[in-house]
Amino acid sequence: MPISGHTYLCRFDVLEEGVPRRFEVDGLPVSLVRTEGEVFAIHDVCSHSAVSLSEGEVEGCTVECWLHGSRFDLRTGKPLDPPASRPVPVYPVRVEDGDVYVEVMLRSAG
Repeated sequence: MPISGHTYLCRFDVLEEGVPRRFEVDGLPVSLVRTEGEVFAIHDVCSHSAVSLSEGEVEGCTVECWLHGSRFDLRTGKPLDPPASRPVPVYPVRVEDGDVYVEVMLRSAG
């Protein structure tokens, strides 16, 4: 059953532990990561170099950008290492009856 304000992305069991998976929600790239018993959704573009975070390595609740090595906290989107200095958006995730839903709020410019 659809959840108001959330977009269905996949079944929970298709997500491999510690392996990011890229999706598109309303035209935005989103990386889903299953780690430490939870599922996190983070914008799938590094704030430093515009490359896909879903191609990076996951360790605990962090994902590392494969190009320059910046790590981002999956819970907050904050960079933990240079050269990245700006956070990336994170999105609320709900898992219900084995289905994974993400709420992506589009921000208007201005």
